[in-house]
Formats: sequence, C-alpha cells, structure tokens
Amino acid sequence: MGTFRRPKPERLAEKLMQIRVTLALSQNELIRHLGLAEELTQSEISAYERGLREPPLHVLLKYARKAGICLDVLVDDGIDLPTRLPSKPKHNI
Repeated sequence: MGTFRRPKPERLAEKLMQIRVTLALSQNELIRHLGLAEELTQSEISAYERGLREPPLHVLLKYARKAGICLDVLVDDGIDLPTRLPSKPKHNI
C-alpha cells in the first residue's frame, strides 16, 4: 500500500451545496430525497458542504442522479455545474 494521499476535488463541497440550494432543499430534505434517511444525518451533510468530510462514492452517485448530471461533473474541478438543475446527463443510465 502506498503512503500517498489521493488528491481531493477542491470544488466538491461548493458543488454539493449548490445542488442542494438550486433544488431548494434543506439539508434534511436532501437526505430524504436521496433516500438516505437511515444512513446520513444533517451534520454529515453540513460537513460535506463545508469540505470537512468527503461523501462516500454511493452518496456522490445519488447526488449526481438527483441533479441529473454525470458523476464526473461533481468531482472534476474543471467542470462547472449546469445552470439549471436537475439537468439531463450526457449519458444513458
């Protein structure tokens, strides 16, 4: 196993908050809309949005699907979120 830390997306927290705000959801409403009421708490969503914690991949995938975007849009700092959410992803599910 290597000792190097993997690079983390610098804009992830900003994008997660932007998705929630654009969809006009509170943090608790977002948890319910993502279907993660048994798994996440409001404080975890807050930590994700402040960049203190990074969500697991399955949570990021739910965010992306709720926003109608591809997962790479969330994790690639060079790609901005669409102005309208939910959007239509450029791939077929």
